[in-house]
Amino acid sequence: MRVHAREGVLNYKREGAWRSISSAEFARRARCVALGLHALGLARGDRAAILSENSPEWVLADVGCQFAGVVSVPIYPTLAPPQVRYILEDSGAVVLFIQNCEAYERVRESLAGCAALRHIIFLTGEATAGEEDALTFGGLEDVGRALEGERPRLGDELARAVRAEDLTTIIYTSGTTGEPKGVMLTHANVVSNLIDTSARLAFRPQDTMLSVLPLSHIYERGAMYMYLHHGAEVFFAESVEKVGDNMREVRPTVVTAVPRLYEKIFARIEERAAGGRVKAAMLAWAVGVAKRHARHAVGKRRVPPLLAAQHRLASRLVFSKWRAGLGGRIRLFTAGGAALPEEIGLIFYGAGLPIVEGYGLTETSPVIAVNDPDDNRVGTVGRPIRNVAVRTASDGEIETRGPNVMLGYYNKPEATREVFTADGWFKTGDIGALDAEGFLRITDRKKDLFKTSGGKYVAPQALEQRIKRSRFVNQVVLVGDGRKFPAALIVPDWEMLRSYAQLKGLDLQTPAEFCRHPRVLDLFRRQVDSLTQDLSRFEKVKRVALIEHELTVEGGELTPTLKVKRRVIAEKYREVIERIYAEAETEARPEQGRRQKAEG
Repeated sequence: MRVHAREGVLNYKREGAWRSISSAEFARRARCVALGLHALGLARGDRAAILSENSPEWVLADVGCQFAGVVSVPIYPTLAPPQVRYILEDSGAVVLFIQNCEAYERVRESLAGCAALRHIIFLTGEATAGEEDALTFGGLEDVGRALEGERPRLGDELARAVRAEDLTTIIYTSGTTGEPKGVMLTHANVVSNLIDTSARLAFRPQDTMLSVLPLSHIYERGAMYMYLHHGAEVFFAESVEKVGDNMREVRPTVVTAVPRLYEKIFARIEERAAGGRVKAAMLAWAVGVAKRHARHAVGKRRVPPLLAAQHRLASRLVFSKWRAGLGGRIRLFTAGGAALPEEIGLIFYGAGLPIVEGYGLTETSPVIAVNDPDDNRVGTVGRPIRNVAVRTASDGEIETRGPNVMLGYYNKPEATREVFTADGWFKTGDIGALDAEGFLRITDRKKDLFKTSGGKYVAPQALEQRIKRSRFVNQVVLVGDGRKFPAALIVPDWEMLRSYAQLKGLDLQTPAEFCRHPRVLDLFRRQVDSLTQDLSRFEKVKRVALIEHELTVEGGELTPTLKVKRRVIAEKYREVIERIYAEAETEARPEQGRRQKAEG
């Protein structure tokens, strides 16, 4: 991977001040990391795990591994210690790069049985006292620098020995079901995807990128490679909570994120407008204008003069404030990792903040398809990128092949065979369709589809996206496998709900009181009914239950990329789900009796 020359290629905040690493320094330090790993005895094909939040050292460790021919194994910093141990043992990691002493103490006991693990390297801070074979990141670089002094050509020799077909990384899928599987990606997989995706996404050397998502995930990691390849300057967000502040400080031109971030941005806009009728009416009008204008633009239809005038006015009065709040220089958002609600895509497009949605998996390095900034078909994930082919099976499952498709699952030959067709196409597990112009639309995950007791299949994600359009809904999960009808578990937007209670004079204090109150439940039933009224009868959500606590990664309900773990939720909220359907049965009996009496 070539890194363009730049004074501040990686930028990070330490002790309240932004600091930077130039491209020349980056290349020099990555080379020292590679030589340091070689000095520790790591050979081409050995594994080194990285357990840390985002930082320049994370990227340096990763690229240093590539230069040395060492296979990197990223681990989400939010994973529980037993999961960390499983990945280290399964991959046979020899080295563990870890964020700091605090992170090390959290997993220390789980490391005891990892037979292959020989070295701990602390990315920031000091090494833990008394630990043998522990080094600071600076210490590793010093070892590499000393070796380079003795053997100046060794760095080039190590890099030249790496072949395109060699493994570059093993990424363990977080998985919504079962134990994680190690996806084996080669240098050819990753580089081909970088080049072919770059042909679609017009990143520029003058771009400023804000890095928000975890580098442990292939989506952000692939984006990072593209940033470096194009010579853009990258700023690491301090935390999810400080993304808004960092946007205003850094003033990025491009942000890569999951749909949840864009939903939260719009929810914040709605909250601010909820303070008065005039503001709320202005927002509703502007949003309507944005969506109508976006539909014309996406469909390449002429914008009527009146709509064009309304759009100019909305841009001046409303959308300009949105853009300023996001730093004032955004030219492109990208979305992946989950489905982007079409309504959010239209609103942002119409507001001059276009979101380019793409699609892929860890197993495909990751990009399969992505929209073109100049031909952004909101509601689709774009056309397949160059050199990547897509087809759909008889049941609608998307299948793909190309130079980006993984080698297989590490230590799992049977699982590898299961995800490939007889003629060598990778089965994605997603349901979708290609339109006449070649744009791909994803409708659901195959394994998320559930069948009602009446034998009808329901695609939950599409219905969940509809329900999330309500300003009162924060999160929603549909249930109903084997039941008579779908039901919804809803986490309310507490700020909006408290405003509603105050407006209606409801004396409610705790989340539990809100979740049980008849007026509140009726509000959510009406919201759901209005958003799903045009659906088929078997798809209708006939019951809702409110949940007090947000679904989180830490709580085990979401994967690190914020996908819903439906089995976990079904188990965790089993009593709530059983109560929903028991109450429905109880209410149905008198009605059935009345009908039978009338018929008799």
